[in-house]
Amino acid sequence: MRRHALAIFALLAEAEASVHGSPVDAVAFHEVGAWDSIADIVGAAHLIATLGAGTWTVSPLPLGSGRVHSAHGPLPVPAPATSLLLRGFLTIDDGVPGERVTPTGAAIVRYLCEAPPRPVVPRVIARSGIGFGTRQLTGLSNCIRVLVLESPEADTSRDELAVIEFEIDDQSTEDLAVGLDNLRFRPDVFDVIQAPVFGKKGRMMVHVRLLARPADLARVIDACFEETTTIGLRYHIVQRSTLPRVVVGVDVGAERVRVKAVERPGGRTAKAEVDDVLAAPSHAQRARLRERAASAALDSGGEQAS
Repeated sequence: MRRHALAIFALLAEAEASVHGSPVDAVAFHEVGAWDSIADIVGAAHLIATLGAGTWTVSPLPLGSGRVHSAHGPLPVPAPATSLLLRGFLTIDDGVPGERVTPTGAAIVRYLCEAPPRPVVPRVIARSGIGFGTRQLTGLSNCIRVLVLESPEADTSRDELAVIEFEIDDQSTEDLAVGLDNLRFRPDVFDVIQAPVFGKKGRMMVHVRLLARPADLARVIDACFEETTTIGLRYHIVQRSTLPRVVVGVDVGAERVRVKAVERPGGRTAKAEVDDVLAAPSHAQRARLRERAASAALDSGGEQAS
């Protein structure tokens, strides 16, 4: 929860800094520093963490009209920071005046829905929630609705991933290895792979591909630019299917071995973690230990989950 709240506040600070032409550290929150805005962000962070959704989308956002009072005097709607945070989002003008999206709300939407709009695919409404605000809007209910959508088969193993790719030909192998390890160990990165390729002028290069959550795409892209010498990259959103799996711990003699058990259409399979059998002195003994651990996991039916 704390990570989500701090990230939303960071987006607000970056937008305000851009509007004022000042460093982020020099930003002084005014309206968004009020207790109600803090409660909104912390409450949203709690709900984000509790729901644990894989991806988020948002309907077109209302532009509103008129002016809003601020510490700097009247400002046109949407406020400058709000306009920056909503760059790239679809908007509508429904004729209802006033400030329809606040900087706080814009920061929350930007944090959740960083990626481009999702392709239209069939979905089943699994859960829904609705909340009402206190502001009175003429001819319109002041409410927000959240829908939890799943695939038609109600198979939560299907979701989306962001794929990021680029090539490197001007970074030392030692430094690139460190940079890719730093990317690999990030909590918002699922996997990092690299492969040798030939580029222009017959140069040997390293092709890098990362898998990340679409909601974390912007942050992972920034990390790629920080950890490598690339000055450009490509990204797109893909769909994936994963099989149900569980990691179980089994005892093989005096050794405790973790085993990944996977439910496949043809039945359960299991594979022991190689890191847990490294102490065995030979390949044959490691192979036997992994085989015994996998067999024990299959016999246990996954009941020794660790």
